Amino acid sequence: MRNAREILIRILEKRGVKTEEEISEFLSDKPQKTYDPFLLFNMGAGVDLLLSEVKAGTKICIYGDYDADGVTSLCILYSVLRQLTDNIIRYIPSRTEEGYGLNMEAVEKIHRAGAGLIVTVDCGSVSRREVERAGELGIKVIVTDHHTIDDVRADCILINPKQKECTYPFKDLAGCGVAFKMAQAIQKKTGLPKRALTDVLDMAAIGTVGDIVSLTDENRTIVKYGLKMINSGRRTSVSKLAEAISLDRVTSEGIAYGIAPHINAAGRMGSAFEAVKLLSSRDEETVSRQVDRLVEMNRQRKKQQEAAYEECMGMAGGGDFVIIRAENIHEGIGGIVAGKIKDALNRPVVIVTPSGEGMLKGTGRSIPPVDIYRLLKKHSGLMERFGGHRSACGFLMKEEKLDSLREAVREEMNILKGENPEIFEKRISWDAEIEPGEAGMELAREIEAMEPFGEGNPRPVLLMRGMRLRDIRFMGEEKNHVRFTAFSERGQATCVLFKRAVEKREIILGERPVDLTGSLNIQSWRGRESVQFIVEEILPWK
Repeated sequence: MRNAREILIRILEKRGVKTEEEISEFLSDKPQKTYDPFLLFNMGAGVDLLLSEVKAGTKICIYGDYDADGVTSLCILYSVLRQLTDNIIRYIPSRTEEGYGLNMEAVEKIHRAGAGLIVTVDCGSVSRREVERAGELGIKVIVTDHHTIDDVRADCILINPKQKECTYPFKDLAGCGVAFKMAQAIQKKTGLPKRALTDVLDMAAIGTVGDIVSLTDENRTIVKYGLKMINSGRRTSVSKLAEAISLDRVTSEGIAYGIAPHINAAGRMGSAFEAVKLLSSRDEETVSRQVDRLVEMNRQRKKQQEAAYEECMGMAGGGDFVIIRAENIHEGIGGIVAGKIKDALNRPVVIVTPSGEGMLKGTGRSIPPVDIYRLLKKHSGLMERFGGHRSACGFLMKEEKLDSLREAVREEMNILKGENPEIFEKRISWDAEIEPGEAGMELAREIEAMEPFGEGNPRPVLLMRGMRLRDIRFMGEEKNHVRFTAFSERGQATCVLFKRAVEKREIILGERPVDLTGSLNIQSWRGRESVQFIVEEILPWK
């Protein structure tokens, strides 16, 4: 058998981490990969304008978004600017009434509130008309964003690593990453203490993981240091939320499946300011109240999501690009439901819901081979508003144009299938093949050093071939989970398969050896640690 470090090195090499220097940086507890914030195009001009307006006593509006990235972006910039001025207001649009990004009504409200400068976070790159209107009202605008930009863009100081003019070395910052780079630039210009930055690293980590951007390069640095801060307990609000959802030690996966969904639930089911109140408060009573609110909002979100999933699956049909018109689902959960149907059908999915006055609001999720942003951008003339990225999109359109959109995507998918006939074939892939005797604590510890896991750095998938099974125990009310021992002459491993035991029962109880793919997980119970292999797929041995 190989030693665990050898297997780890093979996994890293497969992910493009090859040299000693790259491996050392990737595994380091104190990563160094970060870049000068002034390398971002327009950062110098943006910070100069911002600080001149602070000096002039101008009221500044920080304009965010209603998801975890937008909320944490707002918290980052607000925290730093509050150390320079009290003349700040915050604005997050309502998901249901205003939708994503700058909007005309919001600009008018901000004008009436007396603001002379708007700084957007996590939005605004394509808000040309809204920025023009702000200018007419005498309001200056700085846009900080990370979303894809094409030909239409806001005519103002625009800070976005994805714009063509930007030569910043890393293009995949989240909105909170761009906000954090602005915070760095402000700190450099003003001489604020470094603590102004370390105090918001947790926000940058939560937003980065929550927005599902690549956890590589500088994002890895941001998230590693942010997780350290979260687990140090420095921000009571995050610690109390983690405690309420039973997270002892917060990892990137804990953010992705626990903390971020609760922050998102505020914007989906009510007001994103419920999350802002939590994250920006240090008062114990307020923190306790806001944690309870977010937990309840997330409970309601899950309940509505399950019902909506069943309803929408019944309308999905069998097309290559699924467009579902759903009359009665809460539009705040449309994206989650689209994502779950996408996973179930292995097809791109768009859910449209009525938005009043003959309009439909759409939200889409896609599979890796289909760039939903590029595909739908070709037909954005059918829409009033459109935005997104490779795997997700959102739009607003007139009801009468829905059939034209259905026909357009049908033709696009025919072209894609012609170019790639295997576009919908699910392929089982893995990072390393191991023997059952290698699936122990030593390898599990080496793999844990690869954290944070997420987009661009998923938890490694391991393959064990030709396994026989014994000690089989089905679990749960519906017996849809199963625990067993996989063994061969090369050792044995404790395995668990969740939610698919009924589907795989015949293979599990059969006489033939099986191939298993999955990941190693360290379990802790009453102070004792053990390792189990979490099965993703079980197939007859080939």
